[in-house]
Amino acid sequence: MKVSFNWLKWYIPDVPEANKLADIFTHHVVEVESVEKSADDDNIFDINVLPNRAHDLLSHLGIAKEISSLLDIKFIDPTPKYKIPESQPTKLKIEIESDKCRRYMGRIVRNIKVGPSPEWVVKHLESIGQRSVNNIVDAANIVMFDCGQPCHAFDLDKIKDDIIIRSAKDGEEITTLDNKQIKLKSPNVVIADKKNILAIAGIKGGKIAEVDNNTKNIIIEVANFDPTSIRKTGKDIGIFTDALKRFENDLSPKLCDFAMLETSGLLAEYGFNDFEDIIDIYPQKQAERQLSFSAERISKILGLNVSIKEIEDILKRYNFEYKKNNGKFKIIVPFMRLDLIIEEDIAEEVGRILGYDKVKPKIPKINFKPKTDETHAKISWVRNKLLTDGYSEVMTYVFCEKGEMEVEKSASDKKFLRTNLTDGLKESLKLTQINASLLGLDEVKIFEIGTVFQKNGEEIHVAYNEKPARNASPASNASRSDSGWHSDAGGEKIKEMSLEDFCKSAEPDAFVQDLLLRNGDHSQKHSDSALISQKFKMWSLFPFIARDIAVWVPQELKSSKVKENIQQIINKNAGELLIRGPELFDEFKKGDKISYAFRLVFQSYNRTLTDTEVNEIMTKITNKIKENNDWQVR
Repeated sequence: MKVSFNWLKWYIPDVPEANKLADIFTHHVVEVESVEKSADDDNIFDINVLPNRAHDLLSHLGIAKEISSLLDIKFIDPTPKYKIPESQPTKLKIEIESDKCRRYMGRIVRNIKVGPSPEWVVKHLESIGQRSVNNIVDAANIVMFDCGQPCHAFDLDKIKDDIIIRSAKDGEEITTLDNKQIKLKSPNVVIADKKNILAIAGIKGGKIAEVDNNTKNIIIEVANFDPTSIRKTGKDIGIFTDALKRFENDLSPKLCDFAMLETSGLLAEYGFNDFEDIIDIYPQKQAERQLSFSAERISKILGLNVSIKEIEDILKRYNFEYKKNNGKFKIIVPFMRLDLIIEEDIAEEVGRILGYDKVKPKIPKINFKPKTDETHAKISWVRNKLLTDGYSEVMTYVFCEKGEMEVEKSASDKKFLRTNLTDGLKESLKLTQINASLLGLDEVKIFEIGTVFQKNGEEIHVAYNEKPARNASPASNASRSDSGWHSDAGGEKIKEMSLEDFCKSAEPDAFVQDLLLRNGDHSQKHSDSALISQKFKMWSLFPFIARDIAVWVPQELKSSKVKENIQQIINKNAGELLIRGPELFDEFKKGDKISYAFRLVFQSYNRTLTDTEVNEIMTKITNKIKENNDWQVR
């Protein structure tokens, strides 16, 4: 929300200068996004009002009252300045048929003239980034940004009979003021007459009763609506307005009185004086709320010793009605402060006013005897076991295309919960094998520990891959039968079993000892990770290119020296795009020669490499190797 410094000065003449006010905002009220100087020497604050204070701080009047109370400086009440001519009896009729409308006030003003707004109105609106439309629309906007209550004006002569607040019928349509055609649903609340929809309640006016240059008579609307209904309607129709922003965060119905007074006062200031009586339908009156708390409890919540005098001073500055008895307070919550509900809310209020910098950090002393969760202990033990055996942990999707338990609301291709870990591990294994060169892996070994969902309930499983040719699995003492081997993936098998079965079959004595250590002697060192800590380096987001190069050399040359020389030539000529290698991956003899094959991986951190770029590098390397007459690139 944008707040004008000059606008605030109307209400609090002694307001601190702009840069000091920005600090006060940030430390005690709201976060300041920016402060900009306007062309007319005003300072415009862009503030971030959180939803819990939107009902009173999304307005200049609300901000001014807050700063006045916080700093204990004079606040000028604007109410007495609004002089309204004596009103005449009215024939206006209003019917509320929806329980989503908590209050509706309407007033007819006749013999008005639509035209440009006074200069001060235009400047005020422009200072906060709003466009002037005409004097009537601008008056409604000024009131909303001033006190926070949205208002609207209808052309009386375009309305047929009574004003009705009702639910829309499915398929009903309205053309909004900005010429959008909106199709409505039955939960949406509308303002209508006997024939047409005039506005979408709390969100946007309609074209039918639009105020234009020919308008002579208007109806001023000031209303209050259920916040949840307004928010849902806004999402249904895809419209977001300043009015919706205020209604969806809840407003006090009592604010309607001041908004009607201010709107009428502005119109009277324009020179219009033909006012009719206000029609006020108020079926859901705002109940008075009381809240009790003690200085002792507030101090305990904040971790700060707050005196009775300090609390009493705050209550007086903020004009709370209260009673005090032996350090205990009972207050009447101001009608605008919808956020004050429980004792903790008062603690938060006291804390921010005094300043959270006064709360000193202190680590509490907690004496407890840890009790190990056996399932968590088993998971930790299994994880350490597999990591020690050279495996890397993966986590795959819980949602899948097929299963035994369907999810009520989900993505179209992920409607079920997984019944096994194997399917996900297979996909992860394939992806890892594709990138093995980049990762510098001679062998891909991965595992997952996770929950599977079957008709008979949930169960934690362990799954890992293993080459069929190997004789030992991570569960080195486990049964070597084929049970538990679910599938083949790239010439490798994946084994899956329950967490319990893994612990029983894979060194059960070692697990028991580990569990005893966790529940017993904590003086011994123990870690949930068997890995040596390593430094993380960000990977490139661009694809890599792998190339192999094989070199024939005479067999009589010392192999270690030759390999080292070839690697040096490659490193010297490959450039900065070589991110892995050269790694020797093949070696064989034929006749009087021996072949050494190296793998090189190229990748850029700022672009996608092309084959042409890499081919040029490989040609350069090849030419350098060929300079040695005894070596041959094949």
